[in-house]
Amino acid sequence: MPAVTVDNLLALPRIAEAEPGAVDRPVVSVTTAPNGLEGEGFPVRRAFAGVDQALLDPFIHLDQMGEVEYAPGEPKGTSWHPHRGFETVTYIIDGTFRHQDSAGGGGMITNGDTQWMTAGSGILHIEAPPEALVASGGLFHGFQLWVNLPAADKWNPPRYQDIRAGKVALLSSPDGGALLRVIAGDVGGHSGPGVTHTPITLIHATVHPGAHVRIPWRPDFNALVYALAGRGHVGPSPAPIGTGQLAVMGAGDTISIAAAEHQDSHTPALDVLILGGLPIREPVAWYGPFVMNNQAELEQAFDDFRAGRMGTVPATGKTPG
Repeated sequence: MPAVTVDNLLALPRIAEAEPGAVDRPVVSVTTAPNGLEGEGFPVRRAFAGVDQALLDPFIHLDQMGEVEYAPGEPKGTSWHPHRGFETVTYIIDGTFRHQDSAGGGGMITNGDTQWMTAGSGILHIEAPPEALVASGGLFHGFQLWVNLPAADKWNPPRYQDIRAGKVALLSSPDGGALLRVIAGDVGGHSGPGVTHTPITLIHATVHPGAHVRIPWRPDFNALVYALAGRGHVGPSPAPIGTGQLAVMGAGDTISIAAAEHQDSHTPALDVLILGGLPIREPVAWYGPFVMNNQAELEQAFDDFRAGRMGTVPATGKTPG
């Protein structure tokens, strides 16, 4: 699981030790993501399945894409499709993916890169592996997160951010046992490059076998820990967590994560996605590719899509390659 790494973690800025009296967030629940297929048939784990939407706010949806080793000719993507009312955050850990949208945004992303697309008032886009990967096959692994937009921002013009791996903020735990890649938000005064409408923090962390990290967390944010790979524990009364499981955390000031002393050969460390944000606390009307506030807005989104008011497929962009 390469993403971004460093040879000497102790050369990185370190997150500070927790303040005296800081409260570790307890574990509210641990759920296991079911498997599914997305787009033209690439395998995903539905990380938020079965979790109360109120506990996820401001997040809507999270898919872990892969981890899968494709044979030549097997890599798949999506067809052109619309979005309105939220943001998609696509992060690639292994492999290569290409995005293109009707507003002219897009490009290729690979190990550790992020594409952050604000759909806002409406956009069409496509995500697919490049032709070279389709021909050769290979490893593919990443995730896509949907971040809700407040009602006041749902009609903003679409926006696109291309966040390269070298731009993420890299931090170490105090003892060098964990590497934190801050994609968005702030961790102990260190900010990630992602620009968000809704205040959130998004981290990909690697915790080495037997290591423990205690991460400061805004008390007004919710907190979620999703295990991308490996085994470990979360919370002050340690709850076990492993590949494909989501821990919903309760109130507090810090998030504690520990990796099991013994990992298997395929997953030599515990890799987790740590995310949280300021709840929007507005009604959510979600159907397919649209996330709005009420049924009338959903119906308007479908009408606008059918009428071509969310853009058109570029004449030269039918299949990213």
